[in-house]
Amino acid sequence: MKYHLLSKEELIMNHNSPCFGGFGNPKEINYCAPLQQLIDEHPSLLAKMAEFNQLVLSYESSNSVEDWNDAINNLHLKITAFIEELEPHSDREEDILFEMMVKYIGREGGPIAVMEYEHNTAKLNLKEFMDKVESIKNEKKIITKDEALTIFRHLKIVYMTLTDHFMKEENILFPMAEQMLSDDEKIELSNKFAQLV
Repeated sequence: MKYHLLSKEELIMNHNSPCFGGFGNPKEINYCAPLQQLIDEHPSLLAKMAEFNQLVLSYESSNSVEDWNDAINNLHLKITAFIEELEPHSDREEDILFEMMVKYIGREGGPIAVMEYEHNTAKLNLKEFMDKVESIKNEKKIITKDEALTIFRHLKIVYMTLTDHFMKEENILFPMAEQMLSDDEKIELSNKFAQLV
């Protein structure tokens, strides 16, 4: 396989492309209120994800867990609280922000396609976890460690997907939206966010 070494001009061009986050330092951008709201919602979601991921890791490495149903129930409580906070956040992005950005950058093969794929991956794995826990409770099934660890994989996927996803939003998608949306569209975004509360 041959490798193409990038010239200085190509490196500069790539650095300035939207996919390289060429909007300056995202932390220095003065975002409109609705975009800032989405950014401000991330720390709490990240904290909840870190908490459930840490719990999964501690269960995986533990040799002292006697009741794996109890372990699953502990995680179920945390995931229920996480989903309650995640759903309105992702609704604001999917139903409003992404749809406004599609007019400019399309849906296929670009950042919106990636964002929607990652949303779907997280939602699917959260649903799989919740469905399996529901089934265990309904059947009053006693769970083994191996069964529990298989179920926990869904949460590890959610953690990895959304941790990376939030970083992409903050470094690429939100700066892109701030630059591309008109003042009127930003007002419309704000109004539509308010209607979702």
